[in-house]
Amino acid sequence: MKTYKIACIPGDGIGKEVIPAGQEVLQALAGGGAGFDFQFTSFGWGGDWYRAHGTMMPDDGLEQIRGMDAILFGSAGDPHIPDHITLWGLRLKICQGFDQYANVRPTRILPGIDAPLKRCGPADLDWVIVRENSEGEYAGVGGRAHQGHPIEVATDVSILTRAGVERIMRFAFRLAQSRPRKLLTVVTKSNAQRHGMVMWDEIALAVSKEFPDVRWDKELVDACTARMVNRPASLDTLVATNLHADILSDLAAALAGSLGIAPTGNVDPERRYPSMFEPIHGSAFDIMGKGLANPVGTFWSCVMLLEHLGEKEAAARLMQAIEEITADPKLHTGDLGGKAKTTEVTAAVIARLKNR
Repeated sequence: MKTYKIACIPGDGIGKEVIPAGQEVLQALAGGGAGFDFQFTSFGWGGDWYRAHGTMMPDDGLEQIRGMDAILFGSAGDPHIPDHITLWGLRLKICQGFDQYANVRPTRILPGIDAPLKRCGPADLDWVIVRENSEGEYAGVGGRAHQGHPIEVATDVSILTRAGVERIMRFAFRLAQSRPRKLLTVVTKSNAQRHGMVMWDEIALAVSKEFPDVRWDKELVDACTARMVNRPASLDTLVATNLHADILSDLAAALAGSLGIAPTGNVDPERRYPSMFEPIHGSAFDIMGKGLANPVGTFWSCVMLLEHLGEKEAAARLMQAIEEITADPKLHTGDLGGKAKTTEVTAAVIARLKNR
């Protein structure tokens, strides 16, 4: 029997509640006739680790998880620690350290979810947003000088490399090619950003010639926000820079009903390093410890984790169980307008998995 080694990093806030729930659900799929099992190793990195050690994770943290098959991540964010420390010290350190250059965020309206786009049916909102995850606006290049003086200056430099853009464009075109509509929208801002984004557009055009069966168009990022609201059915697969896709994917999750149900994968397509899967909802300290967190985003992230490991049948079983529980309003958590607790939703998913 194949045993997958999974690094579990709950991180901060409700991550400490939803990641154990994800482990329970994955374990319910394993063993017996499944043909695979899991070996979970938990790492207590995050805000608490920072308070104890002065860093969000150990200096050798990447080495500790390098040999894992995948990473299940909760959230990074603590109201008592500056956001740039929590993000760069943990999540981005893993993403960049393992060159997880493709951030993949599927979005669709699950059964039973009251999404805000009242004229939009489930078939009209079925997207995958591909986010360049290694450079761009989050490259970390810049600095500050003359702090505290009237002439103080601060810079953040967006870095786009030909190699980085080419590989994310090819990934996005391949993903679009694998989907029924074979449709890709390249998100840009080349009307205002006349160097890096113009190169982004030029590379998109060049790469498109390798995929003649994929229809593609180009959309300015500001216009894309309106298109997502007004013409959701005109979109399928989108590719955007680190910052643009970060913003668009949160809008997409809200349009689909809640950030609490949205998953993501930070993927190394070449599989040199472990890929990392996480819900996008953040640490949500305001509901931490109350049992109110929606675990669906974590469960859907587990679906992506299983697909990445090649366990497509188990992934499909879990996705079906997720859709069955979202279809039942009694199992909706507060973000979806219900009163269900994290443990109730988790137990319901596990019960459906065991009944198959």
